[in-house]
This record gives sequence, C-alpha cells and structure tokens, in this order.
Amino acid sequence: MIRELNERSREIFRHIVEAYVETGEPIGSHTLSKRLSARLSSASIRNVMAELEGAGLLYAPHTSAGRLPTDAGLRFFVDGLLEIGGLSGDERAAIEARCNATGRNLPDMLKGASEMLSGLSRCAGVVMAPKQDMRVKHIEFVQLGPGRALVILVTEDGMVENRIAEVPVDMPPNALVEATNYLESRLMGRTFAEARDTIAAEINEHRAELDVLTARVVSAGLATWAGGTEPRSLIVRGQAKLLDDVTAIEDLERIRKLFDALETEQDLMRVLNLTESAEGVRIYIGAENGLFNMTGCAMIVAPYSDSRERIVGAIGVIGPARLNYARIIPMVDYTAKIVGRMVG
Repeated sequence: MIRELNERSREIFRHIVEAYVETGEPIGSHTLSKRLSARLSSASIRNVMAELEGAGLLYAPHTSAGRLPTDAGLRFFVDGLLEIGGLSGDERAAIEARCNATGRNLPDMLKGASEMLSGLSRCAGVVMAPKQDMRVKHIEFVQLGPGRALVILVTEDGMVENRIAEVPVDMPPNALVEATNYLESRLMGRTFAEARDTIAAEINEHRAELDVLTARVVSAGLATWAGGTEPRSLIVRGQAKLLDDVTAIEDLERIRKLFDALETEQDLMRVLNLTESAEGVRIYIGAENGLFNMTGCAMIVAPYSDSRERIVGAIGVIGPARLNYARIIPMVDYTAKIVGRMVG
C-alpha cells in the first residue's frame, strides 16, 4: 500500500497521524493546508482524505469533523512511514542508572526498570520476569530470629535472590547447617523443578538422613521458591499514568477495561510470551490483539536475553494508541538490552 500512495497522500497522512499523536484530536483540511510543504486547496486535501478513508487508514469520529487514523492506519504508519529517533546521552545514562542491579536482587532491578520506563514514557511499564527454572549453584540458610530464616539462592547464571522462610521456633542452630548441606547436595547443578519431587519423596519416605526439625526447614526452603509459584511473574508499574490523557467518558471506559485486563494478568502474559518467537521490538495496536480490543491502547515490548543469548523475559510499555512511537520504540529497545545485560 505504501507504494500505491503518492508523495502528496503520504505527506497528508503523516501529518494527520502526527497531529493525532500530539493532541489526540481530529484534524481538518483547513488546518492541514497550513502544515503541508506544498500549497493545496482544502478541497484537494479533502479528496485525498476521502481516498485514505476508503482505504481504511482514516475515519471521521463525527459528521463534518476532521479525520483520525484507524488502528490499521497507525500500523501502516509505524511499519512504513515512521522515522524512529535515537536516545540522548542523558536518556541512556538514566536508563543504565535505574537498571543497575548492584546490591539489589532481581525483582528489585526489574521493578526499577519498569518504573523507569513508566516515568520516561508517561505510560504503564510492564515486565515479564525470567522463568524460575535456572540451575542452582548455591543455597544457604541464615538465622534471622525465632521462627525466621533468610534463604539465599545463587543460580549458575550468577543471579542472587534472598527470601524469608518460616522455620520451627524451637529449631537448634545446627539444623540450618544440616538443611543447607542437604539441599546443596540435591540441588547443585539442577533446577528446583528437577529436584523438588525427589527431595519431597525422600522426606516423606524418611529416606533422607534428617531429623524432624531439619526436614521441616528443608521443606520450608523449598516452599519459599517452589510452593505454588507461577513459572513467570508479571510486574506492572505506573498504571495511573494511563489516566493522564483521558478527556471523555468513553476514554475513561476504555481505560477501565484495560485495567480489568491488567488485573487478570493472564491475557497480558500470553501477549508477552509472543515476544519469545522473534527478536527485536514488537508493537501491538488496538484491536490487533484481543487484550487491547476496544481499549484504544497499544503496547511496545521487547524481549531480553541472558548471558547464553536465551530469551528469558520481556519489558515494555502500555499506553494510548497515540503513543509517541518514534521516541518510545528506541527507549524500550535500549532498556531491554540493558536489562538483559544485568540479568546475564
């Protein structure tokens, strides 16, 4: 279709989309005539707009109103006419600083990256955390106080996670050492999924050489990571920013539906999982995807990889369909690369 449009039609269409991204309002032929590089009458512009509307790229929200791009029109613009900008040095530095994981665990780093993207884009930031199936290099229990212990997990990829586990209040000091040694021998070089059933069977059948209290500590440590957790976790930050550009009741209703979709998480996780099938930034606009159908929203998302170049998660933003694509696409792309470097 790009080849079928002449230069005049492309310029008029580009100005309509840029005006929509800037204001969210329809633009008419009289206003367009002042923006075009060549002098064209309002009648000539209206003829071109009618052709673009007939092609499904534009629509008129009201009788005798200006035109707005359809979801198909926005897709056409993004795929064929968009000139993607670059990030400034300050923006790159800000992204790297917020993603710096030194002294923080993985969830904190991912939350920081999501909040950073939300702040820079004025949209909601979303992150799909890595699958929790990484092989264990080290596990250790540290006493915190009566009934509480810190479980430290180090994976073969070098990620460190700390979680609190409930342990028996009357536990002797050597029970944590025994639990650490037992789990180290069973988990070293394996994932929790691979070792969990074997360990549980040994404990249930009393084949593990553990006393009752130590066995309870081991079970508590396993439950901290594997007990009922999902293979992926979803982080969403900055949802309130989706309300910044709401100007009408129908806009508010669309955002409410999106909030409902974000609450269920399952649909969003399915969309994010699609990023694993291809490298680079993916863009979903309006009704192209069931999650955003009737919400007037869009998502820009990119996968991130670990040190072995395996895609382990995704990060991006959700906002109104009139996103500043030229600015946000490189922002999401660069953030995904930095997150991947930190994860790796």
